[in-house]
Amino acid sequence: MESRFARAMIRIGSAFVMLFLYVPLALVFVYAFNNRIGQKWPIDSWTTKYWGRAWHNSLLHEALKNSLEIALVATVVALLLGSAAALAVHRFKFFGRNSISFLLLLPIALPGILTGIALNASINNFGFTFSLYTIMIGHITFCIVVVYNNVIARLRRSPTSLIEASQDLGAGGWQTFRYVTFPAIRTALVAGALLAFALSFDEIVVTNFTSGAEMTIPKFIYNNVRLPKNRPIVNVVAVLVIVVMFIPVYIAQRLAGGGGAGAGAVARSETSEPMDAPTAAETAV
Repeated sequence: MESRFARAMIRIGSAFVMLFLYVPLALVFVYAFNNRIGQKWPIDSWTTKYWGRAWHNSLLHEALKNSLEIALVATVVALLLGSAAALAVHRFKFFGRNSISFLLLLPIALPGILTGIALNASINNFGFTFSLYTIMIGHITFCIVVVYNNVIARLRRSPTSLIEASQDLGAGGWQTFRYVTFPAIRTALVAGALLAFALSFDEIVVTNFTSGAEMTIPKFIYNNVRLPKNRPIVNVVAVLVIVVMFIPVYIAQRLAGGGGAGAGAVARSETSEPMDAPTAAETAV
């Protein structure tokens, strides 16, 4: 058993880590209501006027629209490609499967600046115009990894006996996916999509190399944080980004930390109606 001293040290260490992580975020919230441009402590006057200025900033509106559009497209494409890759790698045995799995994980392991430089060089070499589409392509490269990781981890935790039982009962590939595989990976898909959206929405490194003149929320913050007169608006935007990012990350964490996929699939198979088995006539055909 752990001693009382050890438990106390663990609690103190945990509290220190939490303070280290979240005190800076709390200061951003506080400075968003600071009446002065300079960020000095203590704050002697408070205001909400910078929230109004941010609300009426047309460049910020464009940046928000672009960021949402890019994040949504990148999430949808990553969800399709990442889940398809996870299903293929998990279900089929073929030459080079481990190498493909490694290559799928590589984009998120590489420094973002290397990915950005590589994409920038490719866009220039192929003569493409920098636009929202090039940003989307850049974001899809690492969003696929997030979805793939979530789905492949859930598939590995799912009992293969359920799929084998489905096939023994005469179900086809689509029926097996609909009634067995999809319920098992459903929360993993949602969690992967939410994390992919969050990563895409606040990505700055790859965006800088693939955006050209297009503006996004991270670029807006990066371009204005160096200008003292715009720093209060940046604080307001940072608060909004924190709030927007908290929601999908929290939901994804709750989904990923829920019950095991296998348990969920077994529960469904025990409580739901039995799978439609093919009739004798259908089998004969």
